[in-house]
Amino acid sequence: MLRHYKGSILFTLICLALAVWYGWMQTGTASGTLALLWIVVVLSVLEVSLSFDNAVVNAAVLEDMDEVWQRRFLTWGMLIAVFGMRIVFPLAIVAIAAGLGPREALELSLNDPKRYEEIVSSAHIGIAGFGGAFLAMVGLSFFFDGEKEVHWIVSVERWLSKFSSIKAAEIALLLVGLYLISLMLDPADALTFMVAGSLGLVTFIAVEALGTILEMREQALAAQGAVVRSGLGGFLYLNILDASFSFDGVIGAFALSNNMVVIALGLSIGAMFVRSMTIHLVRKGTLAEYRYLEHGAFWAIIALGAIMLLSAKFHIPETITGLIGAVLIGASLWWSIRHNRKFPDSELDAAVRSD
Repeated sequence: MLRHYKGSILFTLICLALAVWYGWMQTGTASGTLALLWIVVVLSVLEVSLSFDNAVVNAAVLEDMDEVWQRRFLTWGMLIAVFGMRIVFPLAIVAIAAGLGPREALELSLNDPKRYEEIVSSAHIGIAGFGGAFLAMVGLSFFFDGEKEVHWIVSVERWLSKFSSIKAAEIALLLVGLYLISLMLDPADALTFMVAGSLGLVTFIAVEALGTILEMREQALAAQGAVVRSGLGGFLYLNILDASFSFDGVIGAFALSNNMVVIALGLSIGAMFVRSMTIHLVRKGTLAEYRYLEHGAFWAIIALGAIMLLSAKFHIPETITGLIGAVLIGASLWWSIRHNRKFPDSELDAAVRSD
């Protein structure tokens, strides 16, 4: 088990050392340094608690990828998750919203963190629309599947799978949700919300289309006898999914600190552990062993998507968001354990077919 987390532990120690150095440079006191270090630790724990469902869904995708792309997700994808989403993304928001250049945005984050926080928070409606729409589509697409044989919340999931024969039913459901929420907003905010939500939907469709094109190409090459190393489509999908998950963490982090360096260090530690948890789940075959765990994760994604969309109008504490995800995943895990006790390994195949 430890081998899956060696990189994360080393990365954590480096980040904590940087936090101690930065805290001492900023405050010059032991108490100030310890206070800053504590915030970094809390942010990292918050990120892990909010993103465990992300790890489960990532593992479901990674199972179909070869080890080369799995390693690339843990290395290249980590650079995107840490440097791109935890550092560049907030700076890009400030640069666009305030009409600043990259250098001016960076200086603002370091020299005037309060103003930096205000600008990032002002973009929340657009972020909520885009991220919420993308995550909602990820979750709905899992359940609007007529070929899915295993169901956890049987009555609801079977009902949803029946609607899979209606083309774009999940898209229609999302658009109705976006429209109803936009009615609660001011006209300018409603327009921003609808445009961002539509872009989130288009992004999901584009990623799905790209994955399909790559899969068709790989199948054609395999039919010709070529050796295929699949994974690019899944790699792109996972990184966009991770970006959507990180939106609420980045925005919510300002409740604890408005210092960009502190936020980046804390969230990066959490992001690294989520990556390691993903690889651990894949290597141990946890999703195959606990049959309903994946269902719980996708229900948690739908809940997170809905919360992000509603956050355009209502303030929903990150504690509630994390708690809902933990309850859904915990319940699905308990249900899986109960099922395994009821149906031993020798009866598992028959149980799957009878579900």
